Amino acid sequence: MDFDFTTTASSSSASVAAANFTLPPFILTPLPHLADHLTDLPALPTPIDRIPFYHPSPGFYIAPSDIIVRHILFDLSSSDSTPSARLLAYHRAGPRQTIRFDPAAVRAAIVTCGGLCPGLNTVIRELVVGLWEIYGVRRIFGVPSGYRGFYSAEPVPLDPKMVDGWHKRGGTVLTTSRGGFNLEKIVDGIEKHGFNQVYCIGGDGTMRGAVKIFEEIQRRKLYVSLTGIPKTVDNDIGIIDRSFGFQTAVEMAQQAINAAHVEAESAVNGIGLVKLMGRSTGHIALHATLSSRDVDCCLIPENDFYLEGKGGLFEFLDQRLKQNGHAVVVVAEGAGQDIIPRTDAQKEEKDESGNPVFLDVGAWLKSELKNWWEQEHPGELFTVKYIDPTYMIRAVPANATDNLYCTLLAHSAIHGVMAGYTGFVSGPINGNYGYIPIQEIAVSKNLVDTKDHKWAWVRSVTNQPDFFRI
Repeated sequence: MDFDFTTTASSSSASVAAANFTLPPFILTPLPHLADHLTDLPALPTPIDRIPFYHPSPGFYIAPSDIIVRHILFDLSSSDSTPSARLLAYHRAGPRQTIRFDPAAVRAAIVTCGGLCPGLNTVIRELVVGLWEIYGVRRIFGVPSGYRGFYSAEPVPLDPKMVDGWHKRGGTVLTTSRGGFNLEKIVDGIEKHGFNQVYCIGGDGTMRGAVKIFEEIQRRKLYVSLTGIPKTVDNDIGIIDRSFGFQTAVEMAQQAINAAHVEAESAVNGIGLVKLMGRSTGHIALHATLSSRDVDCCLIPENDFYLEGKGGLFEFLDQRLKQNGHAVVVVAEGAGQDIIPRTDAQKEEKDESGNPVFLDVGAWLKSELKNWWEQEHPGELFTVKYIDPTYMIRAVPANATDNLYCTLLAHSAIHGVMAGYTGFVSGPINGNYGYIPIQEIAVSKNLVDTKDHKWAWVRSVTNQPDFFRI
């Protein structure tokens, strides 16, 4: 669906008094719905209208015409008016007046997959409470052990009393795992247990798996709605503003950086080295650096670096130690993987999710720093304190910001599923919650743009080199 409009802009600038400009038409991204492959869906009034202690105000319900635009920044001086230019838009998330599930007939399944992340238990809790209290669903189940749990474990009945304090706990009470993805067995398990709503909580690997499950559900023409709730502390899922757990991870990373700073400052020629999460993106390292202001150098996967020679890391740290007597280096786990020596067997190694196994860049960098100092400054005092808080950060409960975010994600997902949408992910786009086809989320990546202002802020805080060889 296209939307076109013309806007007049005025300016008080002496050079430009007024200008007319036309933005390209919006393209509303199609959102999968159960009606796409089922013809006899029920159309029921939402039970929200019958909640005795809450009365929806005008405008409370979301209409099909309510949209969110993905891109909101425009260069009005641009002469690009090609016909191919289009603005993507998504359906807005929220409650609908008509639902496609009878709450009494709902059997909802909640599964957590992949690694741990702050907020997992909050999402589970709010899915259970939201389904139970808002829509009156009474058959809600947790699937243990990740995707393999659909065919290898018995579902766990959930209710608000059971999950009441889960948001205060780290990890996932349902337990999780990597791998175990057998498409036929998973969908057979969904059919066997009679699940007609499936809530998949996980990272990019989980979302790719959810796409396959969704497509198989469609192929079998099942009356099953599936939604994904993206989880990754790395914040590497694209389109949405951020993934849950990220804010907590940045906050917890401050403690590791503070400890590294104290250790470095308390030693002669001391370096505090902190490795943070970030396999393919450096968002945690970047935000933790900006928040801390004690970091001298931030190394991320999106920005290559080198050790020796003019403009390299060793030269920079040598200067910083002469100036301040200490330095703090933050490195994302995916940084420098191309310059760490490895065997042919290590190059081919994969984890259970099919991802390349990374070597420990922190331990390698610590060793290289010690070797460099011994060669360049033999006999002089030098200390490297290496801190890896990865599993401490992953295992903590969500902070207040992430707890609120998890609640909004869960409720947005519930409203979309009850309205009959399927194969989607709910998340904030420019501050407003929308529904995004899960296929788009599965292939999108949120990389740090080293050409934008945020990376420039890091460079201004640390004064680190750009690592361009001269």
